[in-house]
Amino acid sequence: MKDRSSFSNSLGFVMAAAGSAVGLGNIWRFPYLAAKDGGGVFILVYVILAVTFGFTLLVTQVAIGRKTKQSQWTAYGQLSKNWKWLGMVESMVPFVILPYYCVIGGWVLKYAITFITGETEAAAQDGYFNGFITSQWSPIVFDVIFLGATVFVIYKGVESGIERLSKFLMPILVIMVIGISIYTLTIQGVDPNGVKRTGLDGLAVYLIPDFSGMTFKELITVIMDAMGQLFFSISVAMGIMVAYGSYVDDDADLMKSVNQIEIFDTVVALLAGVMIIPAVVVFMGKEGMSSGGPGLMFITLPKVFSSMGVSGRILGSAFFIMVIFAALTSSMSVLEAIVSGLMDRLGWSRKRAALTEGAIALVMGILVCLGYNVLYFDFPMPHGKTGQILDILDYISNNFLMPVVAIGVCIMVGWFVGPDTIIKEVTKNGEKFGRKHLYIAMIRFIAPVMLIFLFLESVGII
Repeated sequence: MKDRSSFSNSLGFVMAAAGSAVGLGNIWRFPYLAAKDGGGVFILVYVILAVTFGFTLLVTQVAIGRKTKQSQWTAYGQLSKNWKWLGMVESMVPFVILPYYCVIGGWVLKYAITFITGETEAAAQDGYFNGFITSQWSPIVFDVIFLGATVFVIYKGVESGIERLSKFLMPILVIMVIGISIYTLTIQGVDPNGVKRTGLDGLAVYLIPDFSGMTFKELITVIMDAMGQLFFSISVAMGIMVAYGSYVDDDADLMKSVNQIEIFDTVVALLAGVMIIPAVVVFMGKEGMSSGGPGLMFITLPKVFSSMGVSGRILGSAFFIMVIFAALTSSMSVLEAIVSGLMDRLGWSRKRAALTEGAIALVMGILVCLGYNVLYFDFPMPHGKTGQILDILDYISNNFLMPVVAIGVCIMVGWFVGPDTIIKEVTKNGEKFGRKHLYIAMIRFIAPVMLIFLFLESVGII
């Protein structure tokens, strides 16, 4: 093992981990799910799961990393030789995610430049987004730029790269999120039905629980959606938190840091909805929230910003710059999980690992870009959907590998290694383990059952 470093202090770890957690999943998936799943109903379920289910997986992976001082590829084998395979499976997750995540990061960069240069109306035109992603070279150029920035940060190392950039970007990101959220609450407009609306009307759609007509089956759907969102949101089951945990000093207050990450991520996720939903509802009505993912960020929101005139250009520019920061802090954590694994498992230097994986991600990213033009095909997916290369990679990582990893972690810690292994690591400096009894119940019984249901739903069995 070469060049293994550490965070300079707990703040560096919290900023880096929070930066990893605050990514595209928070910004384009959380608001859509909240609007789809009864507004405040989804938020209530999400917060409950964050302090139970999310906390369990987060503290487990961070503690495993610090205890073993290893990345996910080798950490599980350190705890139990019979569970080496789990580290190998988890190492596949960031490897699959990085190429397409950087492609999407390139899309964000393209839109940021479009708004900054004043082409707001062009971005709002029907077909603009599809015209961009189906062009042969432009998406590749932006992917190369975004991936290059990601590789550069990881090449610089933990303290000089990840920590330094996270401490710089995260405060700016938070200020921008709060500023945009406050502004969207003040806007006024007329939706396509001629109804005058304000930002506060959109806030009501977002926050007020809507149980009207909700069946038990629909409530289960809300729970499954919130669980799936937590995987994106807190960066568990993809090697990141194990790798970051391995860089945390033994004398750090691990429980305090985990709680701070939880709070930070949840607050930003909630504010993402405040940024987006009021503006969409004012200018496009509640029906404007019918699409999530790329459709929300690259089609719906540009139309909203265009409807706002000059202020829309300013707001749109600020929004996409903020999203670039969020995407970059997440993509560099995904790459770090891969690089850390290569260093620990193969003994590579950081520079060799970063450049090698960067080259692999570049080739795979080009294939993802070409999947919308020369390599286009409709691949059948579960639940009657179809997808391209990006959708296939996203499904493999998020719907298959990550639930499998999370189930494995719960079973390994809950029944083979023992919850006390994690509890002792967290409390070895005399700290208290808040929610100790809840943690034991979650890691042994509740979380595995919930995860199995999520996995079966993800692969289309239920």
